[in-house]
Amino acid sequence: MEAIPPFRISICGIEELGDHCEVGVTHVLSILDPDWPVPEVFGTYGEHAKLELRFHDVIEDDIPDRLPPTEGHVTDLLAFGRNMIAEASSGTPHLLVHCHAGVSRSTASLGLIMAQALPDAAAEAIFAHIVRIRPQAWPNLRILEIGDTILGRHDALAAAAAGVYREQLGRRPALADAMRNGGRGREVDAARG
Repeated sequence: MEAIPPFRISICGIEELGDHCEVGVTHVLSILDPDWPVPEVFGTYGEHAKLELRFHDVIEDDIPDRLPPTEGHVTDLLAFGRNMIAEASSGTPHLLVHCHAGVSRSTASLGLIMAQALPDAAAEAIFAHIVRIRPQAWPNLRILEIGDTILGRHDALAAAAAGVYREQLGRRPALADAMRNGGRGREVDAARG
């Protein structure tokens, strides 16, 4: 069964934000590194609701000078998603989720928002939908682990992400070393487990 959310979706990286100015975005989840400036392109988007979160794309606590995603970040993004659905009295909301590359933090965050909006949808169906939109998806495992706990999904989202990692490594095996070198070996292990 396909997971079709009750809102339109766009996912992108910072460099692609300009491509989404005129597509009717009503809500923006902006995920940036803590010291990154706010992209000026948002001034061309017209009226929209926006949540800006700031943390690094890491999955462990012990990486020097890196702020990992926290339960507070995940709670905030889920509240943003709930409010978007609640406010949708007329028309279909259009959610744009972006991080630096539109690959990891954004796809994990969208997975949680979709899981919340579609509580009966299988986690695999949610990520299949995300991968159709963003084929290079590699969802941040830490965000999913926190979200699984908050949403009561019993690690289903993290387990489904392992299938996404497996698919990506099948296409690009060199990603395994890159991810391990970046402190994300648990994701590679999940793909192979």
